[in-house]
Amino acid sequence: MNGSSLFFVAAHPSKAWFITFVGKRFCARMHFGKKGSFTLSKRESYEQKTEAILLPILKKNGFDLWDVEYVKEGGTWYLRAYIDKPGGIMVDDCEAVSRELSDILDEKDFIDDAYILEVSSPGLGRPLKKERDYEKSLGKEVEIRTYRMLEGKKEFRGILKEYDKNTVTIETDNARMQTFEKKEIALIRLAFDF
Repeated sequence: MNGSSLFFVAAHPSKAWFITFVGKRFCARMHFGKKGSFTLSKRESYEQKTEAILLPILKKNGFDLWDVEYVKEGGTWYLRAYIDKPGGIMVDDCEAVSRELSDILDEKDFIDDAYILEVSSPGLGRPLKKERDYEKSLGKEVEIRTYRMLEGKKEFRGILKEYDKNTVTIETDNARMQTFEKKEIALIRLAFDF
């Protein structure tokens, strides 16, 4: 499969299901058709409400929640849930969670905008955003990109040793501990090698 693979899964008068393979991750997509307005506080509310609905579904299936985001890209709103499990998420896992989540979202009907629901694995280059991401990544190798040059470079790699509200500490290859202010970090994600 390549990054443009698209599979039709099921249809409904107001929804269409698609499964796509994007790089190293699968996505289950569902199209919705509602109109409404949006503010930043709504975005956070939608993410929190979706997360509260999603957590029991994931627990029941033995999956972990990586992130929920509600974003606008190219004029289209996306409600994305990134899920994971030991050994990795498969397309059938994404589809099952997406179907159950969709039914509850339809019932609760709290999102005013037309949007596309996507449930997928977080992928190899998953960014660390929330405290639980940092907690799960302690002891793992991460890549850090900074906004400005530090010690003559903007990219760093090492084992995540500590974090708190304001800082992240990694152990570099030469066993040196290096601490970064979170406000200096443009991106922090799990490292991967091909």
